Amino acid sequence: MQLPSRLIESAVDQMASLPGIGRRTALRLVLHMLARDEDRVRDFAESMVAMRQGVKPCTTCHNPTEDGVCNICANPHRDSSTLCVVEDIRDLLALESVGEYRGLYHILGGVISPMDGVGPADLTVESLVARVQSTEVKEVILALPASMEGDTTAFYLAKRVQAHDILLTTIARGVSVGEALQYADEATLSSSLLNRLPYKG
Repeated sequence: MQLPSRLIESAVDQMASLPGIGRRTALRLVLHMLARDEDRVRDFAESMVAMRQGVKPCTTCHNPTEDGVCNICANPHRDSSTLCVVEDIRDLLALESVGEYRGLYHILGGVISPMDGVGPADLTVESLVARVQSTEVKEVILALPASMEGDTTAFYLAKRVQAHDILLTTIARGVSVGEALQYADEATLSSSLLNRLPYKG
């Protein structure tokens, strides 16, 4: 489709580069932005730039934050003896929405996937091992996707942390095989957390 402006074409290209946004949807969003007040468009653009520049991984758990340590790690009322390992921020948010878990988190930043060129060195495995070694962690919960990549990652992590005197558990498989945590309903997530089982590699 030939667009009437190179600037609109460029904006559509950028919008369509976002996951889940096709060119038709991108064009609709760009035309909506074009019709908005210029100050509102500037505020939108500036908020995106400020977010990209100001948000960094938490120095403890890798949760995105504008502070050095995220609000979960800094909360003295969280149970620091329990550590829940998740793939990314979307899984953390999904578990937090349930309201059942009061421990801390560790975000891996992905799962081991040789087909995609992702290995242990591409994840935050070493900082996880360091946390288990140097803190009062007594239980590590592996809340990873019920997929081949998730199981591979869980098996690898189990080998890395089992040398330490901790309880290693995994969330119950109420989460469907192949389903990402962020798409599971709250009742399923709550049941999975409350009925977690000892990990068996």
